[in-house]
Amino acid sequence: MARSVKLPRADRTVETYTLVGTPTERPANAPIFNRIAYAAAHVVSDPWADSMPWNKPAIDWDATMAFRHHLWSLGFRIAEAMDTSQRGMGLDWAGAQELIRRSLAEARTVPGADLACGAGTDQLSKRDARSLDDVIAAYEEQFGFIEKHGGRTIMMASRALAHVAKSPDDYRKVYGRLLGQARDKVVLHWLGDMFDAELRGYWGGDSFEKTLETVLSIIAEHKDKVEGIKISLLDQACEIELRRRLPEGVICFTGDDFNYAALIEGDGTRHSHALLGIFDAVAPQASKALAALAKGDLAAFRDTIEPTVPLSRKIFEAPTQYYKAGVVFLAWLNGHQSHFTMPAGMQSARGALHYADIFRLADQANVLDEPDLAAQRMTALMTQYGFA
Repeated sequence: MARSVKLPRADRTVETYTLVGTPTERPANAPIFNRIAYAAAHVVSDPWADSMPWNKPAIDWDATMAFRHHLWSLGFRIAEAMDTSQRGMGLDWAGAQELIRRSLAEARTVPGADLACGAGTDQLSKRDARSLDDVIAAYEEQFGFIEKHGGRTIMMASRALAHVAKSPDDYRKVYGRLLGQARDKVVLHWLGDMFDAELRGYWGGDSFEKTLETVLSIIAEHKDKVEGIKISLLDQACEIELRRRLPEGVICFTGDDFNYAALIEGDGTRHSHALLGIFDAVAPQASKALAALAKGDLAAFRDTIEPTVPLSRKIFEAPTQYYKAGVVFLAWLNGHQSHFTMPAGMQSARGALHYADIFRLADQANVLDEPDLAAQRMTALMTQYGFA
């Protein structure tokens, strides 16, 4: 039976859109990939709680953990407590600690489950960040918490460090101190200012070329403590240059939600592994594609993953930092949560036209797992906007 939804268009008309997609089948067992693939996972709000969504959002821990089981069942590692979970945009350090503690404990109940946790400095305000030592102490607190609970660390970019650092040497000092003390190998995170405007000028350079030299010098000096680096600049050429120059044994993780398909496939000589927010939203499709790639079936890899790229580019369009709304929107349409609310009310960061476009693209990429449920929920949302 055809499923139709009334959707707004940019010309201020309403169309009746008929779904065309086919749900992606699930594997019987978690597949094996030949790429390391982290999905950065979101958190699920608890709309039943009497809380202040902007200041102290409540989290539905059962639904949040259930979503992590969904990702593990599809073969993914999880990048926990990253910006996809709204670190610094609704989820504070206290909430992140609870998330990290629960997720690490949950992972121990799942054979083969793996995750790494984001360590940043979000408990340190710019007002209180007066020196590099303040930044180091904030990082040390978060590294220590993760390690105390048996976790591995992703070293997130720091707004506080961007605020106080005066030169590339300041970044070398901070990263050198933390990497030298780390218990296990660490994944670094190079996050562009399109994701967070407060990170403009990060690493102390005014151009990609200068910044790259700083990053490579830090990695070279501490390569025994660096598992890899995630680069999120939405620039394919920059990532290719970085991965070409990384020392042997240090991995490049793509964080490019515009060009991930080509970067993961590689050029026959080098390829990127993945640490992506979009994998939260397109996990079944990415899992199927990566499993095909591992079997050498490039045609199936491309046929499955390439249709998700226009969807991802829509979700991550400027202002890019609001991409979390699209990720949670798809989790709601696909039945992973019973509501479309987010910490800090972030669902209001995008408008009806944006969500209508995501709906169309998700359908065309076979991302809608339960088309009847998705159509029903989309109709309810569009009715709220006055379009249905």
